[in-house]
Amino acid sequence: MVNFGQSSGTPDPLPLSALAAKALYLTRPGLMQYIATRDELLEAAGEVFTNVASGVLRVRVNHTYPLSQAAQAHADLESRKTSGSVLLIPDGN
Repeated sequence: MVNFGQSSGTPDPLPLSALAAKALYLTRPGLMQYIATRDELLEAAGEVFTNVASGVLRVRVNHTYPLSQAAQAHADLESRKTSGSVLLIPDGN
């Protein structure tokens, strides 16, 4: 099992003995374990954007809000009315 990020908050406590019985592993990596320098970050970001542009990766946006409704977007996130990606669009575009 891999836990990456804090978007859902801190995970519930898990007794390590529960993992041992099934020979399971738990890891919680951070970005710095994979990207240590700015140059590595720029290279990795470039690869992501290249793959999005070529269609290898597809970006799914589940919810959009005008920028003027940013407070509502935050309220919906906090109350779990959204799932997946949420995008704020500048007003007038």
